[in-house]
Amino acid sequence: MLDKPLKLKILYNFSLIGGIGMRFFGRKKKEETLKNVETAKESVTELEKLCGNDKEVYEALLNTMFLDPKKIDVSLEDAVKRAKNFEKNKDLLRAKVWYEIAGGLALYKGDAKKVKEYFGKCEKISGEKYLILKNVEKAVSKAQEYYRKYLA
Repeated sequence: MLDKPLKLKILYNFSLIGGIGMRFFGRKKKEETLKNVETAKESVTELEKLCGNDKEVYEALLNTMFLDPKKIDVSLEDAVKRAKNFEKNKDLLRAKVWYEIAGGLALYKGDAKKVKEYFGKCEKISGEKYLILKNVEKAVSKAQEYYRKYLA
């Protein structure tokens, strides 16, 4: 067994070495992270370019739009059916999720009436505010422009 003072000295030296190592090896990661953050701030997404200065529409689409809805294996009708079934069974969280999916698919199809209906249901069920409901037609128009440009 080691003496208590010797044991403390070994632990102290070990922590010093560990601290030096962490500072030495951690510095590069920190610098790389800062560079990645700066690059991310400079890069503008295609959706941001499309929306331009209209931050409200951008924020609305950012939280509701599917960037590649072709990869979703559920039809709009099936999503609505599931949402209504969960709502009927008082499973409101799942109902909200399925109404959001239905709203996103309606957005892809360009149906402003259904977008308003489904995201309105989400808002009613969850109490959350959906920015897309403030200007549905403009949001649908921008989403359709995005889909024509990037999914054609």
